[in-house]
Amino acid sequence: GEETRIIPRLLAMRQAWARSGREKMRLDEAGVTDQVLDAAMQAFILEVIAKHGEPARYLCNKDPFTLKSSVYLARLFPNSYRDCLSKWNKAIEVMYSQCLEVGRARCLPVYYEQLVLHPERSLRAIVDFLGISWSDAVLHHEELIGKPGGVSLSKIERSTDQVIKPVNMEALSKWIGHIPGDVLQDMAHIAPMLARLGYDPYANPPNY
Repeated sequence: GEETRIIPRLLAMRQAWARSGREKMRLDEAGVTDQVLDAAMQAFILEVIAKHGEPARYLCNKDPFTLKSSVYLARLFPNSYRDCLSKWNKAIEVMYSQCLEVGRARCLPVYYEQLVLHPERSLRAIVDFLGISWSDAVLHHEELIGKPGGVSLSKIERSTDQVIKPVNMEALSKWIGHIPGDVLQDMAHIAPMLARLGYDPYANPPNY
């Protein structure tokens, strides 16, 4: 797509806030911490890149002045297994804590592995939790995609290419053999939420 022009300007503003001690102090006091700003920046930049052009499998930004913020962008969008797993762990920790806080009556944790291994059993538990009547249609969501009263999907969401498929077990083993050995050795430290959720962080391949 074309140059967005807005992304490098936003990055310049972010750098200006970071350089100004007084401004940073004011932001921190207001609860707008670096973590909050970075999460907002990441979401905004992704949204602009994804939606300012035609939907595509691979997204690229060609604003040349973004290179002036290469170090910051590398931190914002990590591409190493270690960094990605660390970010995953932080996100899951927050979501799981929130789920526990609102209580079992309002939040039902669902294990993806059990959902795809035993779809009917898992989906019956979900339907029962929601207090709605059972329908065999939930076992074949792919047949309702794009149909009136069925499932509506975005063409640019990254998960769409998976959601259009029937429930399958491909993702359970697709990652095996791709994670570096040093990351596997440190997995319990990098992603402690694995053990908290009942997984063996050193199992490779895992026993679901």
